Amino acid sequence: MGIYQFIIQDWEANSINTKGRIFSTFFRIANLPSGNILARIVLLPFRIFYKLIFEWILGIEIPHQVKIGAGLTVYHLPAIVIHRDVVIGKNCVLRQSTTIGNKTDNGACPVIGNNVNIGASVCILGDVVIGDNVVIGAGSVVVKSIPANSIVVGNPARIIKNTQIHQTPEPVI
Repeated sequence: MGIYQFIIQDWEANSINTKGRIFSTFFRIANLPSGNILARIVLLPFRIFYKLIFEWILGIEIPHQVKIGAGLTVYHLPAIVIHRDVVIGKNCVLRQSTTIGNKTDNGACPVIGNNVNIGASVCILGDVVIGDNVVIGAGSVVVKSIPANSIVVGNPARIIKNTQIHQTPEPVI
């Protein structure tokens, strides 16, 4: 993937969300891979600008080191806090007042799958895995892993629906 494609990889997901498109563009520039020393030096002023504007002024704390797949959508920017060691898959939706990180100092961080829709004021904490195609309702506190194709709500979060397709085994003849 070229630099331009890397920077605009979230634009389609934010086609009607101007704030999300602006944030994702700045995040992707700050998130550009910097494997060599020259790239790190060139990106340093931009990363400082990103930290000042988005973290200190706008209150959206998503460090440039976070690994997030293409299609990130961020609605209502304030009060989003994500630990730098969190891994998020493709097509994730984040809303305001969401915290994703570790439970203890130097503890493990969540791994979030593809197509996960995270409601407002959600906390996802600790060494948990959120499967693909999960919806996490507003105000939920997730401290245990969630299987794919689930809808979870509550504090602590509990599965209210699992849309996993159950296939019946073939008869043995």
